[in-house]
Amino acid sequence: MEQAVYAILIAFVIGVILCPILIPVLHKMKFGQNVRDDGPQTHLQKQGTPTMGGIAFLIAFVVASFFFLKGNTDGIAVVLMTLCYGIIGFLDDYIKVVKKRSLGLRAWQKLALQLIVTAVFCWYVMMKSGIGTAIYIPFTNGMELDLGILFVPFLFIAVLGTVNGVNLTDGLDGLAGGVTLIVAAFFMIVSWAAGSMISPVCGAIVGALLAFLLFNCYPAKVFMGDTGSLALGGFVAATAFVLKMPIFIVIVGFVYLWESITVMLQVGWFKITKRKYGEGRRLFKMAPFHHHLEQCGWRETKVVTLFYVVTALLCLLGFLGSKAMF
Repeated sequence: MEQAVYAILIAFVIGVILCPILIPVLHKMKFGQNVRDDGPQTHLQKQGTPTMGGIAFLIAFVVASFFFLKGNTDGIAVVLMTLCYGIIGFLDDYIKVVKKRSLGLRAWQKLALQLIVTAVFCWYVMMKSGIGTAIYIPFTNGMELDLGILFVPFLFIAVLGTVNGVNLTDGLDGLAGGVTLIVAAFFMIVSWAAGSMISPVCGAIVGALLAFLLFNCYPAKVFMGDTGSLALGGFVAATAFVLKMPIFIVIVGFVYLWESITVMLQVGWFKITKRKYGEGRRLFKMAPFHHHLEQCGWRETKVVTLFYVVTALLCLLGFLGSKAMF
């Protein structure tokens, strides 16, 4: 745990130094966030807020992790996975902000890049580490389930689902960063209890996010952009698989899952009702779910606090489900 604490401190200091430097640069380069006209009216004031701030905590995370990667192949895998997904997010942000193409990377381009990165990670997990194809089952006496060849599609679905779930969660000031900080703290403690060498890597993301949230909590001075949200998704997914705990994402990362489910339900129901009635109908006032709550009259800070509390409680549940493993 000592190394994890050092990693938190190093990443926090770097992040606190970088953010005030980066924000004016993003302002000067006009890397501002575009806000949807059909979204919550309270969000219109966010127009032009600098985005791509994920660069700051990504640098802080990588630099802080570097001091603890000697002989730590699993830690290197987590850092590279986080960095590669961050680069994909950066390309997406760059095209949106600089090239003025509102949707960023085309869907097939983003998917292709994600599949390539995930395939390399899958190869590492299965062939170059001692992790293998077995995963822990929560709330058992440390029981493992060996998925065999089914591990490959399972990993791809879990990784891509997590990454895009975090991306969807990044819609309110401090939401994705705070939720992921809590999830990262969970993995940091679990990895320390298990004697895993990735505990300081988890600590590095905790420290980096603590620093970033000083500038990203309401009212946000900077947004993380896809640079940050995709990187965080890559971190959560990679860490879970390295610890053989991907099923725990459903528990501790339930917020990501629920946000994704509400979007899929909204889109699916709209298409079904459009075919049946000639006009699309909605299950929610707006998706993802955090916007639905806003449209119901909830303050942004209240929604974020709710999601923090839910995630913290689910992480406590995750501890109960994992304690027999160590």
